[in-house]
Amino acid sequence: MMEKIVSLCKRRGFIFQGSEIYGGLSGIWDYGPLGVELKKNIKELWWKSVVYQRTDIYGLDSAILMHPRVWKASGHLENFVDEWVDCKGCKKRFKVEEVERERCPECGGELTCSRHFNLMFKTSSPGAVEDEQNLFLRPETAQGIFVNFANILDTFHPKLPFGIAQIGKAFRNEITTRNFTFRTREFEQMEIEYFTKPEDAERWYEYWIKERLDWYIRWGIRKENLRVRTHQKEELAHYAQACADIEYKFPFGWKELEGIANRQDFDLREHSKESEEDLRYFDEKRNISLFPYIIEPSAGVERSLLAFLVDAYHEEEIKGRKRVVLRLHKALAPVKVAILPLLRNRKEVVEMAKRVRDLLLGDFVLRYDDTASIGKLYRRQDEIGTPYCITVDVQSLEDRKVTVRERDTMLQERVSIDQVKEYLQERLKC
Repeated sequence: MMEKIVSLCKRRGFIFQGSEIYGGLSGIWDYGPLGVELKKNIKELWWKSVVYQRTDIYGLDSAILMHPRVWKASGHLENFVDEWVDCKGCKKRFKVEEVERERCPECGGELTCSRHFNLMFKTSSPGAVEDEQNLFLRPETAQGIFVNFANILDTFHPKLPFGIAQIGKAFRNEITTRNFTFRTREFEQMEIEYFTKPEDAERWYEYWIKERLDWYIRWGIRKENLRVRTHQKEELAHYAQACADIEYKFPFGWKELEGIANRQDFDLREHSKESEEDLRYFDEKRNISLFPYIIEPSAGVERSLLAFLVDAYHEEEIKGRKRVVLRLHKALAPVKVAILPLLRNRKEVVEMAKRVRDLLLGDFVLRYDDTASIGKLYRRQDEIGTPYCITVDVQSLEDRKVTVRERDTMLQERVSIDQVKEYLQERLKC
């Protein structure tokens, strides 16, 4: 299954190997014309659901580079590590947790003793201040929210409970990258830090687990391919009181899609100590200052994209021929409408098809294609998940109507050119 997904992504312009002409970089991927649209749609739907459709969450875009003391306060310098071993035979490297026996899982060779490995990417600044000489690319977006907590309080004066949402790049020096885009060294996170009174934290923790699970189902992932797994005590991060993963049934097994953690008051308390700035919240009703507890739903854009692709991928037989179709939700589909002239050698048909294209341009993400037979053109659009195809034929020259074909049912309907924009807008509404 994964081989088919990888092939489709390369063939149709979703995802390319990073720096491919130079042999590529392990764990680094570039997103092509369709991939960038799918990523954008995922992020927009997330932002709409957690910011625009709520009154209690504020948006933020913090910097990738942060003061080194941020990572001291957060515990990343001390705790953000993996244990790894090398095979003395094939020289491959593995996380300790990936090795079930004391032999190499690839060749059966002898393994080295385990060593600790910090997952943060170190970089440097040319500035003259000593503290800025050794910087890190952020391994998560969360800390940018915590260090801006007081700024949000001072400018928007929110009342508990409230949240801060952010989408942004993060970087982790992963020991091993595998399973296509599932585990990479450069990725985007969609994170919420939701601040609440300590006594209400458990209720909001349960709320956000359900809220985030429902979001994936709302946008097309089948319920039976999702589950919630609660972390055991020994799995919890140093800051967490509780954590649950929303897992998806990938072809390579059940894996984390999103994590929801109760971070307690660890982050604001530690940043207050390190910075000597008061990051407490003043509760006017009770006339007390407190460090709020924090519930964190944290999702990966790339993992979400991979799950949506895998779940949408279908093969079926139509009249003895295989049809591959991506049954993406219409809101996620990278291309909404394809314009296809039935006869590419008929000048009048091509000209009318281009007029229809120009009529819809700017209102929909669309694609015009006249490079193959209509059967092949339909298959191309099915394979990339385009919900609607518009065919212009000889009859269109006479009745000024086009044929609109729906992706999943393949049903066709004749629609007047004057009404086709309204027709599509109605059916593409979410």
